[in-house]
Amino acid sequence: MKILFIGDIVGKGGREAVAALVPELRRDLGCDFCVANAENMAGGGGITRRCLAELAAAKVDVFTSGDHVWDQREFVEEITRVPNVLRPANVYPGQPGRGHGLFTAADGSTVGVLCLLGRTFMNGLTDCPFQAADRIVAELRAQTPFIVVDIHAEATSEKIALGRYLDGRVSAVLGTHTHVPTADETVLPQGTAFQCDVGMVGSRESVLGRDLEPVLQRFSTGMPARFTVTDHHIRLQATAVTLDAQGRATAIERITRDLP
Repeated sequence: MKILFIGDIVGKGGREAVAALVPELRRDLGCDFCVANAENMAGGGGITRRCLAELAAAKVDVFTSGDHVWDQREFVEEITRVPNVLRPANVYPGQPGRGHGLFTAADGSTVGVLCLLGRTFMNGLTDCPFQAADRIVAELRAQTPFIVVDIHAEATSEKIALGRYLDGRVSAVLGTHTHVPTADETVLPQGTAFQCDVGMVGSRESVLGRDLEPVLQRFSTGMPARFTVTDHHIRLQATAVTLDAQGRATAIERITRDLP
């Protein structure tokens, strides 16, 4: 099995790139399943059902999220009507939606997907991602050997620690949130594919998908500035993971494609 994981989708340009490039990537790479982090797809912050509808034909099987999952108020109600969208599993239990699920790949296999939110340098309003992983991974492993974890976190140390902690228990631990792809993709000793951050689907002429000028103004003057999303010169960053029949990773590869 081969799984394609797409980095944080940023704004309209990111959505357009996913719609245009993911079906092509799945075909070219022979991918059976696709996960994408969607938490910045609506204007650079949050998710909406309307934005998800734009990607209905994009061949993304599951959308994960992170600390911006509730930035669009209407999504609090909408998430219950989009079963292929996951909020972080380790938030307060009263929050709507779900943080993990079982899904069907193109080859008929069942794939478990788990979305976790880190705590280091984040908002702190979460339970321990390690304890949540222990509980949920055991549940998923009872039903499938193919398990993908999105760890949406700031600290590379926390992400690496989680990858090592879950090595041999899941197929892949892939990081999101920083919008910058890391060059540490590897297969860990017990067969778990790992990368600190997959990157983003956003403008390559930007600061993390935002227009340059207001960000430069903020850093150079210390004065407030409204960060707006730029939808030009879009680059898609992703990672492809190859798995054997037991759900162990045999290869991991960083992918970069520019939207023409």
